[in-house]
Amino acid sequence: MPRFSVIVPAYRVQAYLHESLDSVLTQSFEDFELIAVDDCSPDACGAVIDEFAARDHRVRALHLPENVGLGRARNAGIAQATGDYLIFLDSDDTLAPGALRAVADRIEETGEPDVLVYDYARTYWTGESVRNTFAEHLAETGPATFTLADRPGLLKVLMVVWNKAYRRAFVEAEGFAFPPGYYEDTPWTYPVLLAARSIAVLDQVCVGYRQRRQGNILATTSRKHFDIFGQYDRVFAFIDARPELAPWRPLIFRRMLDHFCTLFTTPGRLPRGSRAEFFRSARAHCGRYRAPGAPAPRRARLRHGLIRLGAHRTYRALWTAQLLHGRLRKVTTAVRRVLRAAALQAYYRIQLRLPVQADRAVFAAYWHRGYACNPAAIEAKARELVPGLRTAWICRPEDTHTVPTTTQRITPGTYGYWRALARSGYLVNNVNFDRRLVKRRGQVLLQTHHGTPLKTMGLDLQDRPAAARGMDFGRLLANVDKWDYSLSANQHSTLVWEKAYPSASASCATLEYGYPRNDIYQRATADDVARLRESIGVPEGTLALLYAPTHRDYRRDQHIALDLARVLRVLGPDFVILSRAHYSYGAPPVREPHPRIIDVSGHPCVEALALASDALITDYSSLMFDYANLDRPVVVHCDDREAYEAARGTYFDLHSCPPGAIAHSEDELLDVFATGHWCGARSAQLRAAFRERFCPYDDGHAAERVVRRVFLGDTSAQPPVIPPALRRPAPAAGNPAQVPVSAPATVPADRQASAGLGLAGAQPTNQP
Repeated sequence: MPRFSVIVPAYRVQAYLHESLDSVLTQSFEDFELIAVDDCSPDACGAVIDEFAARDHRVRALHLPENVGLGRARNAGIAQATGDYLIFLDSDDTLAPGALRAVADRIEETGEPDVLVYDYARTYWTGESVRNTFAEHLAETGPATFTLADRPGLLKVLMVVWNKAYRRAFVEAEGFAFPPGYYEDTPWTYPVLLAARSIAVLDQVCVGYRQRRQGNILATTSRKHFDIFGQYDRVFAFIDARPELAPWRPLIFRRMLDHFCTLFTTPGRLPRGSRAEFFRSARAHCGRYRAPGAPAPRRARLRHGLIRLGAHRTYRALWTAQLLHGRLRKVTTAVRRVLRAAALQAYYRIQLRLPVQADRAVFAAYWHRGYACNPAAIEAKARELVPGLRTAWICRPEDTHTVPTTTQRITPGTYGYWRALARSGYLVNNVNFDRRLVKRRGQVLLQTHHGTPLKTMGLDLQDRPAAARGMDFGRLLANVDKWDYSLSANQHSTLVWEKAYPSASASCATLEYGYPRNDIYQRATADDVARLRESIGVPEGTLALLYAPTHRDYRRDQHIALDLARVLRVLGPDFVILSRAHYSYGAPPVREPHPRIIDVSGHPCVEALALASDALITDYSSLMFDYANLDRPVVVHCDDREAYEAARGTYFDLHSCPPGAIAHSEDELLDVFATGHWCGARSAQLRAAFRERFCPYDDGHAAERVVRRVFLGDTSAQPPVIPPALRRPAPAAGNPAQVPVSAPATVPADRQASAGLGLAGAQPTNQP
């Protein structure tokens, strides 16, 4: 008997069915059966189901002789089910990675409840994913299981069948089945929740609810929407048959009227000329099941009262007035936005006429994401070395907590923001400031950049449209012409910056001083490393691998090329992975929870993560250049080399000067660890050569050199550069050489012997 019976009815969804079935079959939890029901679909759904059944024994194909509708197709699946729990999935939706594992674990934790409710996210064709707005009702607080009377707010979560797991014995004992017609979920979900003796919740997105542009049955114009009345008849019949459920009548009555109102006012549902008839039927149901007592907002009470009175024309008039009001409000908001923008620019023009304040400096980084990178290190050192300097940091309100209390916080787009840009003597950023910035005489603008360039940048993107994404190169050069200083970490960066960002200003100077953000690597102590590891949650005695893939110009979402759970299975219990998604993708993709995978995507300081780790796994990220300063192992995993080179391109072949071992697949990466080459002598030699070439000035004094030159105008008192061989970076917490790694079973022995040598050698390779 499998743990789950996943029932997927299919009708006219051939474009989405592959993805839906794959989302089930690729789950890490494998104790399930997948019952795919072909509801006599006229397209290729039946053939797709047979194809999946032929190649995977867990798939059971069920072909219905005639089209019976979604509800009865689900009933056919229930009749074939043998699992402990029933899970329903619509054939255009998907299960999130790790969903079944999370559901199974939560069921076990909560003692086999009758119903487990989990969360979902609406997914749009644009790639946007929006979580359920009532997710707070799924908080895993209080008793592990409860009844609906204990948490009636659960009814606010979308009343659908596919965001729950149902104990099959409970369903059979109660005789639950789906009725025919539209809105078949209604007479299933209400009775199920009302009858359940134990309900549990899982506060995790388990389903991707696809928002199709067309093809959604409930979004079509049809008289079948009148089925909603019969469905609520069934709900109240269920309540009437159980006297103990009578207290629920007022709340269900209110929910019914809300449902009627939503359907009545949703464009494109009811056929032309049928609204009056629908309203009359709604009024009849209101009279038949009226049960006042459930609290409702004032606007909802007005709508319900109009239904009760049968005031169809009044309701439509108020609905039309509300629509007009909403459109007027949008226009008013747009006008206000335009007027405010004009007022801000007028204020800025006034500020430009006032004197520049030489004792003021304003800093920003990563498009106002918070206190970070080179500007943060320079700001801290400037406050230390420059007498009387007053500093300010531009960042979003949600990032103000990252800014030191001694530094003024400025919100982008405010009057204070434009005043700071107009009058501050020093402007420091690792990207460009607002294009409307007017560079004034007496102002000094320092461009710090935010990494050593491996991938092509600036004007070099002109023949790479996938990476340029419509970049205005003329505007880019106009911004470059405002720079007074361009910071560089090494000669390679200097040559790239001067070519990719050529300035028309003769006074723009390149400062080849090293990257201030890397000073911390030379100044941190073993105690600092231990404190950071504890704050991140790295277990004592383990080796922490920082996995940080970079942005892909040819992908919309984060590229996670490694099965991190598999990597950890091979590496063994002595390893943990700190997984960091690239900031440009926003929230990281949903992954299955794993006790030894720590998601650090939201951590504000990547330097802290580097210090807390014992080795780095990356691809084309500039983080490798900074990490090399720690003299800790670096493994490069580039499984899409040809695609990356075609879309973005690089300034040099990483194989000719790698920071350590290079792998082109997950198996090769595991080879590198199994053979020990990731932390062996050859990798150490490669890392030393890499550090010598790209980290000549990162000795812990880069920020001081920048501040003395830019803010103090002092070039004579610059601290001498400490050669790489004499530096003592912060020590790692663990010793990789003492941790054995077993060779993965899937890797042939002859490949294990050579892993890491040819891959990490100095000669380029054409291996894909």
